[in-house]
Amino acid sequence: MKTLSHSLLFITLAASGSAFAQDPHAGHAGHTAEAKPAVDPHAGHNMPMAKAADPHAGHAMPKAEDHSSHGATTDPHAGHAMPADPHAGHNMQGSSASDTPREPIPTPTKQDFDDAFPVLKPHAMEHAPSFHSLVVFDHLEAWDNAHGSGQAWGIDSWFGNDINRLWIRSEGERNENALGDWSVDALYGHSISPWWDVVAGARHDNSRESPDLTRAAFGLQGISPYKFEVSAMAYIGGPRKAELAVEAEYDVLLTNRLILQPLVEASIVADDDPRRGIGKGLSSVEAGLRLRYEFTRKFAPYVGFVHERAFGDTADLHRDAGEGVSESRWVAGVRFWF
Repeated sequence: MKTLSHSLLFITLAASGSAFAQDPHAGHAGHTAEAKPAVDPHAGHNMPMAKAADPHAGHAMPKAEDHSSHGATTDPHAGHAMPADPHAGHNMQGSSASDTPREPIPTPTKQDFDDAFPVLKPHAMEHAPSFHSLVVFDHLEAWDNAHGSGQAWGIDSWFGNDINRLWIRSEGERNENALGDWSVDALYGHSISPWWDVVAGARHDNSRESPDLTRAAFGLQGISPYKFEVSAMAYIGGPRKAELAVEAEYDVLLTNRLILQPLVEASIVADDDPRRGIGKGLSSVEAGLRLRYEFTRKFAPYVGFVHERAFGDTADLHRDAGEGVSESRWVAGVRFWF
């Protein structure tokens, strides 16, 4: 009986010790067996662990190799998926100390421009000996109006090289099946610039009702700014003593093949020449407007309008002879060259 009492006491003490081991506050004052534990304010929240999480937790870390013999430590980022290099594939300039920076291009100086663009003297270059020629029938036309029918021509040609040329020009009219006034110029031309020539020679005039007239001729011809073809000729000798003839024309490209050509000619005479119906001063002005279509650059038919008028003493001489002082006509013709 005594032994049974000792055994029950031992079991009771063992049970009480187990309870004390589980509850650290067991036996402390202020805690009753029925007191409810305080509600955890963070209950239900996904709180991080009190212990700092391993930043590499979950990474497949490679097995550390023993580099003790090499004095190297294990790579702390081994096994991490590293972001791609944003400059991968770019041809980056090396940062080696042996690479030297490129020097900027120096600003060109006046001497550099002078060396690159030297002033060229006219005809300083040697020209290969060559011979060329060009014959242009600038107008070959006919008309028929109240004053009668007629035909007219204007030829401009040259033979030679780029510097020295022989110029042959001719113009005239044919009225009522008879040859009227016509002229021929034979001139030597020398180029003084890429756009201008000086010419000198002789001019011969033939008239149906008056003697022939031959005079000295010299002048300047070429292309002015804005591509006006200009000619200024002086004729010396004969009853007129001196005559200045000025001509200007221009090609207006309406299309690549349709071209409008205005033309103006004026003549100023120093003295009267009554046998040929020419008076001193502004003698006459001719203005023409021709529209041509170039089937090829060498062949172009055209239609046009021409107006002629006499002025000053020349107009008086025409009135005294019972002739009109102006004439207008529609013309049709062809322009070609070879």
